[in-house]
Amino acid sequence: MSAPVVASTDELTRDEVGQIRRLLDDAFGGAFSDDDWHHSIGGLHVFVRLDGKVISHGSVVARRLDAGAHRLSTGYVEAVATRADARGRGNASRVLRRLAEQIQTDFDLGALSADVPELYAALGWETWRGPTYVDAPGGRRRTAGDDGGVMVLRTTRTATLDLDLDLTCDWRVGDVW
Repeated sequence: MSAPVVASTDELTRDEVGQIRRLLDDAFGGAFSDDDWHHSIGGLHVFVRLDGKVISHGSVVARRLDAGAHRLSTGYVEAVATRADARGRGNASRVLRRLAEQIQTDFDLGALSADVPELYAALGWETWRGPTYVDAPGGRRRTAGDDGGVMVLRTTRTATLDLDLDLTCDWRVGDVW
């Protein structure tokens, strides 16, 4: 199988954008919203093709997270999905490994909101144990429903980061985590 394709959003062809969006819509059973789509663009995309078709995808976008008093440049992973008939073959793991390489190079920390924590844990991601918040327009707000659902990938710059600290994300429309 060929190496994953790596491209910034502005380097994607119209066909690739369409294939990725259809993959995400199918993989999430129609629950992948326009807000989710907007969260996944503007950064770096990694995807796997089979017979010219995108079968697995993930992206990383820049966000700011605050862990206690530490302001961290964060590579936030979005839109990880694999076509149903291509699951269980390591495609998502290949995408995530390449995204992790980019995070290690460009960011202090990797983060994501996990639907399938086992996939990420097997690749070195850790569950954030502390309480979660959002820096909302009206001030910092607790996001208790996201506690235990945020995972992080430490880099050499954050190897000793305490995962029990408060974790605050920057504001965005839609799901903040």
